[in-house]
Amino acid sequence: MSEQCPINVPCQVAGQTQTPLSDETATPIVTPGAPIVKIPVVLAERTLQIVVESDISLEPPAVEIKRILKNVFLTQCKLVPVAFVPVPGTPYRRVTRAKLFVQGYIRKNIEYANDECNGVLYDRIANVPFSGFADLTEGDFLSLALVASSSDTTSHFINPKNGDLPRLDKYFFENAVFYNEQPYCELVSAQFFELDFSPCSTELNEPFDTLREKIVLDLTLKVLQVQQVQVAL
Repeated sequence: MSEQCPINVPCQVAGQTQTPLSDETATPIVTPGAPIVKIPVVLAERTLQIVVESDISLEPPAVEIKRILKNVFLTQCKLVPVAFVPVPGTPYRRVTRAKLFVQGYIRKNIEYANDECNGVLYDRIANVPFSGFADLTEGDFLSLALVASSSDTTSHFINPKNGDLPRLDKYFFENAVFYNEQPYCELVSAQFFELDFSPCSTELNEPFDTLREKIVLDLTLKVLQVQQVQVAL
């Protein structure tokens, strides 16, 4: 038998072999008929075009931009109804027109090099804010949002001792309060069209300390509301 030399593998990390587990079919318990379920319903899916411009300072100054990574974060997405149609026989109304308010920021991770011949790559993180609204009409909705109005009724009484005067110490109140599901948003996609440049013209290898960005962002959102839906089987 020939003598074997040990093989040294660099950069090793700890690993663990997983044990296979048994797997078998489970019989689901289903509700017969056409059950009513409470699920998120897509009200609209829209692409908003957002145009922003910003100046980002660079310290130390840069001579070359290597890479820019981008992400979108929503901090607010609210649907404000402005037109309705009633649902007959119920206190509910369907929203036929609304304003969609959005607010958030574009998170940019800028990698750049300075004027050193053998230097390091610098990293600059900048959050570029944006805000605006879109007008949604009935044709823009895939499904209509549902809202119910609360009511507040007060009944007054006449003074039994003097029919010309009302009673100020006796009232009948009737209140009905409905708690609605709040529409909300989900991010679907973000497409960036961007121009980055130094606002002051520079010569080759001349440092610049400000990066001007003109961004066109096509942001696709889903607007949803939890509703009761009857599922046909």
